[in-house]
Amino acid sequence: MASQLESDTVAPTLDRLSQTRQFKDAVHDYVSFSPWICSFIDTKHFQRLRYIKQLGLTYYVFPGASHNRFEHCLGVGHLARRMAAHLRNTQPSLGITDQHVECVELAGLCHDLGHGPWSHVWDNIFIPTALPEKKDWTHEQASEMMFDDMVETYQLDITPEEVTIVKALIAGDKERCVLGQTMPFLFEIVANQRNGLDVDKFDYILRDCHAVGDRGNLSLSRLIYSARVIDGMICYDIKDANQIYELYYTPKSIEYMVIDALLEAEPYLNIAHHVAKPKRYIFLTDHLSIRSRSRPRRQELESARAIIIDYKVFSHNDKKMIKENITPEKIVEVAKSGVLKGVDEELVMQLTPKHVAGEKNPLDEVTFYSKKKPDWCGKADYSDISLLMPSSFAEVWLRIYTKDGSFHGLIQAAYRHILKNLTTTEPVEEVKDEGFAPETIAPETQTTSSKFGRPHRQPIHATRILAKPERCIIRGRPCPCNQFTAVPPNFRGESPSRKPRNKRGRDVSDSAEGARPRKSIRLSEQSAAAP
Repeated sequence: MASQLESDTVAPTLDRLSQTRQFKDAVHDYVSFSPWICSFIDTKHFQRLRYIKQLGLTYYVFPGASHNRFEHCLGVGHLARRMAAHLRNTQPSLGITDQHVECVELAGLCHDLGHGPWSHVWDNIFIPTALPEKKDWTHEQASEMMFDDMVETYQLDITPEEVTIVKALIAGDKERCVLGQTMPFLFEIVANQRNGLDVDKFDYILRDCHAVGDRGNLSLSRLIYSARVIDGMICYDIKDANQIYELYYTPKSIEYMVIDALLEAEPYLNIAHHVAKPKRYIFLTDHLSIRSRSRPRRQELESARAIIIDYKVFSHNDKKMIKENITPEKIVEVAKSGVLKGVDEELVMQLTPKHVAGEKNPLDEVTFYSKKKPDWCGKADYSDISLLMPSSFAEVWLRIYTKDGSFHGLIQAAYRHILKNLTTTEPVEEVKDEGFAPETIAPETQTTSSKFGRPHRQPIHATRILAKPERCIIRGRPCPCNQFTAVPPNFRGESPSRKPRNKRGRDVSDSAEGARPRKSIRLSEQSAAAP
């Protein structure tokens, strides 16, 4: 920008706001952007996001989830501007200027510039595995890299000071610039590192639910208009606590099916090292096709194919236990230990690790206010929300794959042998001593007022103990197996979609009974029958 951010009186230039462009959005209806913002949208760096799906490989399960990062970033930029403008208009004492609003809007627009093919599959799994030295690499780092290259390549109208602020807003790091010390609440709009409640989450929850057919009851306008800055933090009306709770509880999963294929193809495609080369990274999208680019090396990539053989859902508290105890090496070790009965010994000798492919309540950090106390903020407890809300916000999906269908049953049997010897952290099983006889009496209650000024009744005493206090033994619950995926130990599976094919890609297996023969067969039969 031509003027400095410290100036509260200088309005944006006429060239930036004289005309606006409107985009029709699936969830926000029409969204408008100024010519200055559109100068960033009209670059190859931003247009690249059209070819990266928001939900990655989930599209292969939910065909409606075809929305991309391009429209998501437009939505986040739109919401970021609405949130910043709302705070500026309702709390003039904060000193938010139009220039601050534009920086927040630009940060929301460009926050996902660094996403690679298949979105989170790229940065959460592929890059840490393919490049162990970059295990801490994130798409936010790539977003900053791409933003710098975009500004330099197109000589965009933005000052170095603003570049620093926008990148700090993308990272949610208020320590990286002076603005983070004077207006820390601005860094909670796009990437809220305090509690994760930001406009990025607002948009992707609403957009993803819309794409898969789950409309939900989230009202973004209500949440934005209830936002208020107290003690340097963005707080929300206590009446909206239920909506925020449900927003956190909405699940979102990441598919891992393509990772093995990418890792096997990496020696031939050499794509992982492009994360540090913006001129190359700009071409990495979902259109990266392993099959078309590696056709001469089809045999080398054959081992990249994977078949899922078992899966199970665990509590997020068990994530560390799962990573330590369920590994390809331990599965092979159990298979070769002789504890599995009725398995093919020759198949056991052939099995190697290469054949096996791979709690906290967030409301504790959200602060609220009430109409009776608009300048005081505090954290909500369950009595301020709802006692019927679930307490689990994360879970772990464990999937077991094999690269060779002939080992399907053997690997599953070994994995399940490990599983039955593990115990989960929750729910727990409580064993009590006999002879305990508590007497239940009518609870005495008293009326109290919550810290937000809302009255509610609390029980004082609910039971009277008449016997000696019991001794309780708390023990973890054994891990049950998935009964719907069980197969015999010697089962040898093969995906029905991977029948042998000839060079032209035609199915050469026996035709199904009653199916019409191919044209070449019909013509040969006709010529043989001709007199």
